[in-house]
Amino acid sequence: MHLSEQLVTEQTQAWVRSFIVGMNVCPFAQREVERGSVRYVVVRSKQSSVALEELMAEINFLDQNPDVETTLIIFPTLFAEFIQYLDFVDAAEELMFEQGCEGVYQLATFHPKYCFAGTEEEDVSNYTNRSPYPMLHIIREESMEKAIEYYGDTAVIPERNIELMETTGKDALNALMQQCMQSKNKE
Repeated sequence: MHLSEQLVTEQTQAWVRSFIVGMNVCPFAQREVERGSVRYVVVRSKQSSVALEELMAEINFLDQNPDVETTLIIFPTLFAEFIQYLDFVDAAEELMFEQGCEGVYQLATFHPKYCFAGTEEEDVSNYTNRSPYPMLHIIREESMEKAIEYYGDTAVIPERNIELMETTGKDALNALMQQCMQSKNKE
């Protein structure tokens, strides 16, 4: 089945609205979503090297467009296996370091099969980073520092999110993801 760029974007936006913002998984996201400063980029390549080029192109775009706060790069045709995705993330972070992005941008990682080190695949805590498609979230470090200054101790966020996932439960989280995958953007 061929997923259009529009459908992939709509499903990802539905996930951001209902999960990331709706469940307050990221307390900084709502403001940017409401401002329309989140960019969604779908990369259709089936090659990691092209995905790395697209990452650097997007960082260049962000450098040139300070009004765009953050970008989600979505990979609907790459990284079906989580281990391949982790290898790509390592390569992406290394490339960003080589290109002088350290201290300017950082990556947050999301994948449909996300599994934290030390957890079992089915542990509900993994759902904090599960998404409709493999993706990278490019975050401006300066903006993150301002958000942390405003929010206070962000160390409690991961713990709170794990508790939220446990309280919500696997069935409800899976149902929410299914709802996002069937969603059409109504905006």
